[in-house]
Amino acid sequence: MISAPTIITFVLYFFFLLWVGIHFYRKTSNIDDYLLGGRKMGTWVTALSAQASDMSGWLLMGLPGAIYLSGVNQSWIAIGLLIGTYLNWILVAPRLRLYTQEKESITLSTFFERRFNDPTGLLRIISAIIILVFFTIYASSGLVGAGRLFESMFKIDFKITVIAGAFVMILYTFLGGFMAVCWTDLFQGTLMFIAIIAVPVTAYFHIGGYSNIASAIEANKISMSLFRDGTGAISLLTIISTVAWGLGYFGQPHILARFMSIKSIKELPRSTAIAMIWVTISLTGAVFVGLIGIPIFPGLSGGTEEKVFIYMIEKLFNPWFGGIFLAAILAAIMSTIDSQLLVSSSALTEDFYKHLVKKDATDAQQIWMGRVCVLIISAIALILALTPGNTVMGLVSYAWGGFGAAFGPVVLTSLFSKKTSWQSALAGMVTGTVVLVLWKNTGMGNYLYEIIPGFISNFIAIWLFNLKFSFDSSIEIENIETQIKEIKNRSRK
Repeated sequence: MISAPTIITFVLYFFFLLWVGIHFYRKTSNIDDYLLGGRKMGTWVTALSAQASDMSGWLLMGLPGAIYLSGVNQSWIAIGLLIGTYLNWILVAPRLRLYTQEKESITLSTFFERRFNDPTGLLRIISAIIILVFFTIYASSGLVGAGRLFESMFKIDFKITVIAGAFVMILYTFLGGFMAVCWTDLFQGTLMFIAIIAVPVTAYFHIGGYSNIASAIEANKISMSLFRDGTGAISLLTIISTVAWGLGYFGQPHILARFMSIKSIKELPRSTAIAMIWVTISLTGAVFVGLIGIPIFPGLSGGTEEKVFIYMIEKLFNPWFGGIFLAAILAAIMSTIDSQLLVSSSALTEDFYKHLVKKDATDAQQIWMGRVCVLIISAIALILALTPGNTVMGLVSYAWGGFGAAFGPVVLTSLFSKKTSWQSALAGMVTGTVVLVLWKNTGMGNYLYEIIPGFISNFIAIWLFNLKFSFDSSIEIENIETQIKEIKNRSRK
């Protein structure tokens, strides 16, 4: 039976989130505020919002569960994500911030259209459709995670808990838009960081140290090597598949939106440092949760392994601290799903409603259409989340790969290539998406993570089409590079 202190902790947490939504509801005066925070986000908000919305419930549930079942070899995912995070902040963030402002773009779809000078609108429409499809899948993973959390805590039917979790997440996103999402993410990212350090450290001393953990791991035939699993050496293909998660960063709209929203690229070096410290410690803590959970909770399987963090909190902490740390799991879930709902809403509002339905829509009309779209996407994600057998890890894997394969190469060429045309970008985007879906649905994803063939085929299609179609954007690219150098030089002085 759930304790009163835990219930009180959760109720207070929910009221705080709703207060933030109401607070920023009053501060949202135009569509730029609602969808991108008016490009005035600070250093800490940008860093923790980007990382909290990135990791989601996967950090506290999916990754520990994978480590619990398979061992340290699953850490290749964490290594790939760490590398991808760093490259995304260094390569993409400054250029995307400057270029999207120069092109007056508040969504990734709009930026693609204006950057590649697409006269047909196909880049905008197809990229918006891809965002809607994969974010619906992604958001459903958050609802599954929330449902599992509440099911474990309150012993209530999974479907009821999914619906309850969805209601709370949707409400403050509906009210406060991007600013509410980012500021709640700042708080939630901090809470996640504290929990992912405190829980494994406490569990380590509870179980009696390394020797007891190692004995249990050996008894369960789980490998402590990066290069072996319980049956022998893992293949190079497996390592490549797991590290390849890092490729996904270049195409994640909800993370890229954070780069677009920071008030100045002068803030980016500090944001990058904060983000890298956060993600390094958080991923390490998640790996240890999975390993230490083996001796404390033997025999978990069939999706229950993803609850090892929840079980650990319930066992090791008093109800007050337990409530706070359990709220951290909800924070991890909310910090991603709110961003996904908002980006999906942006796609429907900015890329369909304004440009295809009502071109003269006022800011007030667009804001309310954005709120309606939050409800529509939430309803679809909720239906998908209620499908039996879905796991957090499985849903995140597909959606993450989808964005990486569809958008990653297009984002990189938009920021660095001086000759890529709209035809090439469109061909790459469609090819990457189609290859990923076919690879996944023919079972090839069991051998090689679908993001790899999707990402590579996207780049190949862009290169081949550039041989026939080209668009000279050398002046624009050089202008962006000059601005970055000037800002860096001024910062040094």
